[in-house]
Amino acid sequence: MTVKVALIGASGRMGREIDALISEEKQWRVSQKVGHGVGEIESVDQLNPKEVDIVIDFSTASLFSSVLAWCTKHKKPLVSGTTGLSEKDLESLESASSSLPVLWSANMSLGIAWLSEIIKQLAPLAASFDFQIEEVHHNKKIDSPSGTAKHLQQVLEKYVDAEAPQPLAIRGGGVFGIHKVWAMSDEEVITVEHQALNRTVFAKGAVKAAKWLYGKPNGRYLISSLLS
Repeated sequence: MTVKVALIGASGRMGREIDALISEEKQWRVSQKVGHGVGEIESVDQLNPKEVDIVIDFSTASLFSSVLAWCTKHKKPLVSGTTGLSEKDLESLESASSSLPVLWSANMSLGIAWLSEIIKQLAPLAASFDFQIEEVHHNKKIDSPSGTAKHLQQVLEKYVDAEAPQPLAIRGGGVFGIHKVWAMSDEEVITVEHQALNRTVFAKGAVKAAKWLYGKPNGRYLISSLLS
């Protein structure tokens, strides 16, 4: 059996990476592409549901609601790494998870998923340490702070039970992504850092997430679920 993937945002940088990776798979193939390239479908509504087993979405925040609506209508599992989503989008994602399996993450790196888990271990230091999230991305990155930085901030504030300063967002050059967590007291400093060395790490994470999600029951899943 071949698993058929609808790839949304196929003509983007991440879309092309994911397409290349799936082309190497024996039992998975990209059956339809939504994007602006040659031979690609221009609208999500033009997708043929009979040719889709699962959707991988790396499009734009403005398109995300249409992607989610299509998946909900046709009961197709969704893996999405689209960033810049609004609170309304996230609420819609939560609602859709009652009728289909969905996995959304601002960062598909398993290393970032591990970093999120490590942040939880800072809880015992909350009383005597200050905390700061720092991130660096390439100069074409649109959202600032990034979705990953916001996610790390949410995890941090939840587990140290305090508000932390706004993430430090640096933009420059062609940096794929650096995320650092600072914990600072009067006597010592702890830093935990993750660096993405290429864009492929995110594409590989998305494909792994799709393989993991396919066949799962309805629900909202996290990239950290792949670590267990």
